[in-house]
Amino acid sequence: MSAADTVNAYLEALARHDLDAVVALYAEDATIEDPVGSPKVTGHDAIRAFYGKALPGITGARLLGQVRSVANEVAFPFEISMSFNGHDMVMDIIDIFVLNEEGRVVAMRAFWSEANMRPA
Repeated sequence: MSAADTVNAYLEALARHDLDAVVALYAEDATIEDPVGSPKVTGHDAIRAFYGKALPGITGARLLGQVRSVANEVAFPFEISMSFNGHDMVMDIIDIFVLNEEGRVVAMRAFWSEANMRPA
């Protein structure tokens, strides 16, 4: 799977609330730092729990620009539509994935804060 294929599969799985598809994109011992600066989430069980909490609030996900891939890393800007505190919101995010030889994510870092949220 190419880096762009991984990104597209990730965004599609987020939009579909497909927890199994999201977790399948990650290596068994992968780490997530979402947002950057927060404690890392490590391994499939923790990743499943993390996305299990996040997915229900997501109502859409869409790529906002080019996928940039160098060596085994990929960065991409995207937005998610979501319900946040009873309001329809949109959040702009930049994710960076580090991929292994099989194209699975071994590390993910998400760059966002509440400053990147706006009303839908």
